[in-house]
Amino acid sequence: MKTKLKEGDTLIKKKDKGLTVFEFPNLNACAGVRHGIFSRHGGNSRGVYESLNVSLGIGDDNGAVLKNRQQISRYFQNNALVFAEQVHGKEVRVIHGSDMPVDNNISASIGQGDAMITNIPGVNLVIQIADCQAVMIYDPETRVVANVHAGWRGNVQNIIGCTVKVMTDRFKSCPADLNVGVGPSLGPCCAEFVNFQSEFPENYWGYKDDLHHFDLWALSCHQLCEAGVRYDNIFVSGMCTKCNSDMFYSYRAQKETGRFAAVIGLI
Repeated sequence: MKTKLKEGDTLIKKKDKGLTVFEFPNLNACAGVRHGIFSRHGGNSRGVYESLNVSLGIGDDNGAVLKNRQQISRYFQNNALVFAEQVHGKEVRVIHGSDMPVDNNISASIGQGDAMITNIPGVNLVIQIADCQAVMIYDPETRVVANVHAGWRGNVQNIIGCTVKVMTDRFKSCPADLNVGVGPSLGPCCAEFVNFQSEFPENYWGYKDDLHHFDLWALSCHQLCEAGVRYDNIFVSGMCTKCNSDMFYSYRAQKETGRFAAVIGLI
């Protein structure tokens, strides 16, 4: 099974405030939401973390990371950035006003979680990635956004389906109304799993080729559709982070590396 990219699919690439930012056309066509996938360029980090690393606690200079985060906050008119401690689990955090860090503290985390949902305008949900998928979801009817960190472990636990269920249960979203973007991440060209028999359930092996490369994009699309999202509302970037490690951080390509930011929030 392979990812079927729609004809003409390509991310929109922008240059703004010294940053290179990619956007999904389907989300851009929606009113009331703003998002961006930031390249690794335009920041303050050095060495293996060069240059727009947004992740604390991985060996980079904290001062440089906070400057990088501040640049992204400025891109979103200095609105709040919300970070979570990503642990490759399936916990979905709903962000309320009381969860917000004091004075837009860009070093703060709301705690563990690999998906965030909010209906508060001006709150930007940040996923930090270096090969995993950032799955951005917007419901234009109920005015709710979600951002999901989906590595292969997240796929195995179906964190994407869990997120859609929380949007449905807590915010009365109709899955057929959701618009989704699957960001740059490890593509089927490079997602090799030699220990797949112990890592993936057997019912996922259909997403593997003879070289043990998994099409995680197709798997995510399947999980979205299984949750009720319309296939035509899903945009897959089709950009492999390992193949494009000059543009994005890639753990598979570099091992010790930074994390780039995928951000979405209501206007």
